[in-house]
Amino acid sequence: MKKHFNVAGPCIQSQHYMLHFQEKYKEIQDLVDSGIYFVLHAARQTGKTTTVQQLTKQINKAENYYALYCSLETAQPFPEPERGIPAILACIRMAVNTYKLPSTEVFLENKKEDINIMISKSLSEYCEILDKPLIIFFDEADGLSEGTLICFLRQLRNGYIEREQQPFPQSISLIGMRNLREYKSRYRTTATTGSVSPFNIITKSLTIKNFSHENIIDLYNQHTEETGQIFELSAIEKVFYFTSGQPWLVNAIARECVVELLKNDYTKSITADLVEEAVKNIIIRRDVHIDSLIERLKDERVMRIMQSVILGENIVFDFANDDALYCLDLGLINITDGELKPANRIYQEVIIRSLNYSTQFMLQSHFKPIWIVDNKIDMNGLLQRFQEFWRENSQIWIQQIYYTEAAPHLILQAFLQRVINGGGTILREYALGRMRMDICVIYENIKYPIEIKLYYGAKTRKEGLQQLATYMDTLNEKLGWLVIFDRRKNIAWNKKITWTTETIDNKTIHVVGC
Repeated sequence: MKKHFNVAGPCIQSQHYMLHFQEKYKEIQDLVDSGIYFVLHAARQTGKTTTVQQLTKQINKAENYYALYCSLETAQPFPEPERGIPAILACIRMAVNTYKLPSTEVFLENKKEDINIMISKSLSEYCEILDKPLIIFFDEADGLSEGTLICFLRQLRNGYIEREQQPFPQSISLIGMRNLREYKSRYRTTATTGSVSPFNIITKSLTIKNFSHENIIDLYNQHTEETGQIFELSAIEKVFYFTSGQPWLVNAIARECVVELLKNDYTKSITADLVEEAVKNIIIRRDVHIDSLIERLKDERVMRIMQSVILGENIVFDFANDDALYCLDLGLINITDGELKPANRIYQEVIIRSLNYSTQFMLQSHFKPIWIVDNKIDMNGLLQRFQEFWRENSQIWIQQIYYTEAAPHLILQAFLQRVINGGGTILREYALGRMRMDICVIYENIKYPIEIKLYYGAKTRKEGLQQLATYMDTLNEKLGWLVIFDRRKNIAWNKKITWTTETIDNKTIHVVGC
């Protein structure tokens, strides 16, 4: 059986192309050797489970410890400890059997046992009969609910602080998408005031980074060595450009090119054009990974950050901003030069498309995409029609958009998307802290630079003109459109709906008031 690019679940060495991060293994091994309890967190499908499962095998092979990988996913539906704690016990029992560790009866549920000591007592009794220290990696730990989470962590804490008096695991790792502060935040909202914190035993918080450019080359070279099929350097550059090294996306693009587009014809090279086609397919198809991302956008904490990102509002990033850190942990955003931005260009596109998809569909009955003349977009005519539409329908349509404050940006882009679907591209540049979004519509290799801003005072127009002129420089274009939405309720529509033309730095800019 030939290896392939994995896009579903943990990697299996005999079946999948995969990277081995020995530095990360060594870092975790050092924590284990030191008897440290720690958190390993990273965004979904970045390789956490694969890393820990491989390390578990290595530790067991070295025979200095018994290592146990234990997923707590089946215990997640139970918020009440009366059901959740026995479910965790069952997970541990199953893991012991899976890894063929010395079997024991201590993990069998005793219905008379106090649930507040059920886990800690069982682990202590198990460690007492083992001839080597025990290491446990608890995966999906951050998915435990409410009382179950608190009860579980308290028992780990109690066992930890009593290790000198009674046996307990040498090292425990909690693995999930969220960092330690997220456990603390959920604890503060659930636990009784004055209770002892169950988190002060955690000494270290680790994360798994995205693939570097070199990592992608190493991964793809495994496929080349096995099949002879070449990934051109320009194709690899494109993959990194679109994904910023997000592991699932790196694998998904490769699989789309090899399997879906080239039908496993290894005589053909993977080109940059194929990568671009693969990216479009992944965005449109909305695989499980993308759907999971879209579902996160409905979270109120995510909405507060992502709406500001779309609008270009200034968010001062610091480690006290729990919402921003939460989005960072989920892998939705990253920090570039002190600015918050979508984590990669595919997410950047998915975020806007998912938020305005229903709007695109409903726009069918309001206008027909007749703005293509001689293979060019009549952008003036299109935006003038949008002004009419906005004046007549904005109040109704804004109420249908989940991200209300960003509704003008989303509806205008839905309008543009309806025109170019199947025949063009929209490039989006988020500009956090600059109160704008730059987009470039590309149709038949012609570029149409557009900047979207909300009116926030007299300087809006002047700043917008200069910002758009700078953006046009990067595109080497001389014609652009600045769209300014005035959402003040006390201003009449005939003062909002305006159209003027300015010349700045030898560039023509149409200022479209909405």
